[in-house]
Amino acid sequence: MFSLLYLLAGLILIPDNLSASGPLSLNCEPDAGPCTRTISGTKIQLEIEPKPIKVMEILIFRLTIADQPPEKVPSIELGMPGMKMGPNKVLIRAIQKDVFIGKGVIVKCSSPKRVWKATVTVPGLGKTDFIFHVIY
Repeated sequence: MFSLLYLLAGLILIPDNLSASGPLSLNCEPDAGPCTRTISGTKIQLEIEPKPIKVMEILIFRLTIADQPPEKVPSIELGMPGMKMGPNKVLIRAIQKDVFIGKGVIVKCSSPKRVWKATVTVPGLGKTDFIFHVIY
């Protein structure tokens, strides 16, 4: 019981720029335009619309894989850094050999935190996190 209360208190008291394991590095500003990360030397670009990015709205996720299009469709999993949440996958499909698109929703969490992440997994290359703020 004590550990559950401690965990809940930590979730509420930790500011947006921190996680239970330390400072967060926001690496994406989707309201400003597409974000780019690299997996195994391959550029991965993520764009989210409409802007501004808000919770509980249907969002369009556009993923572009440069140089080395994957043989299988990549995946996008939404969550909050440092929090265990239920599965929240964006169902995406290829619209070109290197461009994928899908719809998803960032759910409103009982935590007041507004930092979210989109974990992109590219078969054969690996995964990366796009960490960004959302509007509640």
